[in-house]
Amino acid sequence: MTDTGERKTAVHSPAPDGHPSEEGLDARLVVDRGSFRLDVALTAAPGDVVALLGPNGAGKTTALRALAGLVPLTGGHLRLDGAALDRTPPESRPVGVVFQDYLLFPHLTALDNVAFGPRCRGAGKAQARVQAAAWLDRMGLADHAGARPRRLSGGQAQRVALARALATHPRLLLLDEPLAALDARTRLEVRAQLRRHLAEFEAVAVLVTHDPLDAMVLADRLVVVEDGAVVQEGGPADIARRPRTDYIAQLVGLNLYRGRAEGHTVRLDTGPAITTTEDLAGPVFVAFPPSAVTLYGARPTGSSARNLWRCEVAGLESHGDQIRVDLTGELALAADLTTVAAAELGLHPGAPVWATVKATQTHAYPA
Repeated sequence: MTDTGERKTAVHSPAPDGHPSEEGLDARLVVDRGSFRLDVALTAAPGDVVALLGPNGAGKTTALRALAGLVPLTGGHLRLDGAALDRTPPESRPVGVVFQDYLLFPHLTALDNVAFGPRCRGAGKAQARVQAAAWLDRMGLADHAGARPRRLSGGQAQRVALARALATHPRLLLLDEPLAALDARTRLEVRAQLRRHLAEFEAVAVLVTHDPLDAMVLADRLVVVEDGAVVQEGGPADIARRPRTDYIAQLVGLNLYRGRAEGHTVRLDTGPAITTTEDLAGPVFVAFPPSAVTLYGARPTGSSARNLWRCEVAGLESHGDQIRVDLTGELALAADLTTVAAAELGLHPGAPVWATVKATQTHAYPA
């Protein structure tokens, strides 16, 4: 994964009384909507980019709308730079929002779309247009200032929407699936540009996405939400290396199991034991990538792998330039093979196979 910009370090100045500054976001978002309850705590310092990641229906968008004031809190609190926003109407909050479909005004030019924000904040028409022109230039869109949204590409429209949000100098920037509407080729380019703009943003940014690559590239910290609650949070590298739920493991492409460690042996809650290189005791997770799995048509002889299970092919699908094989049997797991290897093994649903994983390719960590 290539980083396209240096992440800045936020400076926390002490308050006059010598205590740490209250700058940044401090929120506990409690929203009750029928049978669904959201209860998510979020904190972030100026300069931080936080990604809310989770499956559909997890509560990510509800959390974002609560931060924007579009959904009222039924409990908890919301403070930004020390000021309570719980009862502040959306239009009075120092918050900028980039919606998934951008919501540009179709009858206004790119320049006037961006100028709309400063105008709403009290700037005169001429002043607002000067500010908007500067933001479009910063986004590399000076030549498109007179274009209406229908004349813009998806990537250009996304940058106009971002410029409109930033032109109000928000203390909190909210981005709802900002790359979801783009095709794969445009997404790659715009992701790099967005990374650069977020690196320059001096306040708090909160990004909602279901795409792990967007989250890992754009955010300093990931907050994973499932069923309205935070199930794991931390830096992208730590989340990728130590997933704590099946959803996260699938996102980062790992086989994940839970069990109890006795030295180098982990006895799974459901299934056989797994030998690991870590020497642990008590509840643990064990993870390994599908690429670590080797498949055989018959029980291997002379293999040095300590982990060996009899399985059955449940399904096959293309996964990049490889074949992802889903297995059931003594241990349910996923394996990645080349198309040649899959053909040589004659794999098909129902085919019996033996799966091995070396202990050195597993990773165990406390649960």
